[in-house]
Amino acid sequence: MSLGQHPAVRWLYLLSGVLMVGLGVIGALLPVMPTTIFLILALACFSKSSPRLEQRLLDHPRFGPGLRRWREQRIVPVRAKCFAALGMGGGFVALLLARPPHWVPWLVATIELSVLLYLLSRPSKP
Repeated sequence: MSLGQHPAVRWLYLLSGVLMVGLGVIGALLPVMPTTIFLILALACFSKSSPRLEQRLLDHPRFGPGLRRWREQRIVPVRAKCFAALGMGGGFVALLLARPPHWVPWLVATIELSVLLYLLSRPSKP
């Protein structure tokens, strides 16, 4: 039995996908959290755990076309890149205003810059 077919791993992917969809919903309601990245992660989790939920996500009227473009061509639209960058920047400013320990902003900045560089390296058009 391969690791991906083990029931515990399948449930872990399923729960992770549900968590990512939940974070995506929160991101859709709050302007400082990016939605697209959470839905891409949910799609990846559902592809390993539940083809039915994966298809429902791909058939979504608003997010489905973007997720299909991501899956087929790894395309991230310019608008999604801008919203992701603004959301990460706003979240980082909120983090700085919270006065965390000195090492936390460095860690978060490193993670956010790596995500931002990855997003900017993705094509915006086919």
